[in-house]
Amino acid sequence: MGDRDSIYGFAAVGLEVIPAEEDAAAGRKLRDLADGGYAVIYITERLYKFLEADIAEYQEFVLPAIIPIPGASGSSGMGVEMVKKSVERAVGSDILFGNEKGGG
Repeated sequence: MGDRDSIYGFAAVGLEVIPAEEDAAAGRKLRDLADGGYAVIYITERLYKFLEADIAEYQEFVLPAIIPIPGASGSSGMGVEMVKKSVERAVGSDILFGNEKGGG
């Protein structure tokens, strides 16, 4: 789900693509997907940021997993940061990037 330039390449690998811009319709589309039984929803980082309040409603549930992906303009690093936070929550410490800033 995201802007056309960012998502249409995913159609080539068989994923359903849902064009959406940063407007009220995007929130409705997200709810339709989430309530429609989708297990995983990939959404561009830019649209993810716009829909954070809507996405927060689903974060306490296992499904759907709403995963930010870089858009056509590149990555903001949001996806990596979210994975890092999820791992920290799950295991209690940063096991992925803990040694990146010096140390052993």
